[in-house]
Amino acid sequence: MSLDAWFVIAIFVWLVWVGVAHWLLANPRGDTISGLVYRFIQVYSRFMHRIRVHGREHIPTSRNTGPMIVVCNHTAGIDPMLVQSACRFYVRWMMAEDMKWGGLAGVWSHFEIIFVDRTKPDSKALREAVRAIRGGEVIGVFPEGKIERPRGQLLAFQSGVGAMVALTGAPVLPMFIRGTPDATTAWGSFSKRSESEMVVGEVMRFTKGEKAEQVVKRLEAWFAERT
Repeated sequence: MSLDAWFVIAIFVWLVWVGVAHWLLANPRGDTISGLVYRFIQVYSRFMHRIRVHGREHIPTSRNTGPMIVVCNHTAGIDPMLVQSACRFYVRWMMAEDMKWGGLAGVWSHFEIIFVDRTKPDSKALREAVRAIRGGEVIGVFPEGKIERPRGQLLAFQSGVGAMVALTGAPVLPMFIRGTPDATTAWGSFSKRSESEMVVGEVMRFTKGEKAEQVVKRLEAWFAERT
């Protein structure tokens, strides 16, 4: 093979590498590891769960969207992945402590998951979430506190989400999910195919200091209309 041919191949490989690197780095957190995870989530959500998003125009397009709280009903273990696949900004999730698998310690640490103890009122997790929101981050919350059982029946919202809104005055982006896999465990939904849908509502505005129970009531009403 001639020198010119090798030169053309080298240029081609370099251009491909630059394109892939740009594609990976164009993620909500801007680093390579997050880029690999983010792109995997998008491909996984699109082809494994055929996710359809209604109301996409309500999702902010900037990577620097916070402070904000993403509130979503909880239908399956894949819910956080479906939400993140639709967002260009990073959603830092609150997650039940008892779902923390030790084998993924590095993942929990890298993505700064806020773990919540469901066995008792957890003021530590609430304080951490409030600090993050005040620092300009986007926090993701499943206010039902656990996966809906039976499927499709909205559970009562926990008071924590109302407290977060009341203490920060942060806007809320509501997302309603349906059509996810029917699995007996949260982890079981990852290996099952589905045709999932996500309905995104307009950003909801609240006044800082508003009563937490009023916040919860307004949020529950929005989700109840879509159940």
